[in-house]
Amino acid sequence: MSIRIKELLEELRTVLSSKTIDAILPPLIFVLTSNFLNLTIASVSAILVSLVIGIIRLLKKQPWKYAFGGLIIVIIASSLAYFTKNTASYFIPSIINSTVLIIIATLSLIINKPLAAWASHLTRGWPLEWFWRDDIKPAYREVTIFWVIFLLMRLTIQIYIYRLGESDLTWSNILLGWPFTITILLISYIYGIWRLKKLGGPGVEEFKENKKPPWEGQKRGF
Repeated sequence: MSIRIKELLEELRTVLSSKTIDAILPPLIFVLTSNFLNLTIASVSAILVSLVIGIIRLLKKQPWKYAFGGLIIVIIASSLAYFTKNTASYFIPSIINSTVLIIIATLSLIINKPLAAWASHLTRGWPLEWFWRDDIKPAYREVTIFWVIFLLMRLTIQIYIYRLGESDLTWSNILLGWPFTITILLISYIYGIWRLKKLGGPGVEEFKENKKPPWEGQKRGF
């Protein structure tokens, strides 16, 4: 049990990499500032914080693409909030993002190339051929279905919050960001490892080494 908990904590540490702050801090600053000051100061503050994060990434020679992408999103979101004079408009990009993810995930299921497999391939660099095996792919297909269901739930809540248009409720939208994503990823990991074991396919290394059955299976990573 302790080994499993340690494994989950290490996976969580991977998710909570330095780029997480790029997504969390600007909207947090926006909400705090808009509640106590005004929309203009909130928008400028969020943009400046995102810009500072990007400069720090460059100076430390860390990956800057997440900070740059975050800056663009913050500028668009802040502009929407400023010109509509509605704090809730800041979160329109997150509603669009949820919608796009649902569409992509659904299309990946239709073409039988589940999004969860692509995400794992891009994150871990494992060979795509392993993901498409009949004794591997069902686990990633089922996790992708799980993603679609929860993304639909998040989108429904986000739209409800936006329609209310109350700035205090933007806290709920922040909680639907990284905390929500982390929860989904951890559940996906626990289920995925269990499902791969049930399917009885080879582990990634066994696949790379072209080992013959019986296989030990994928013990770590999903």
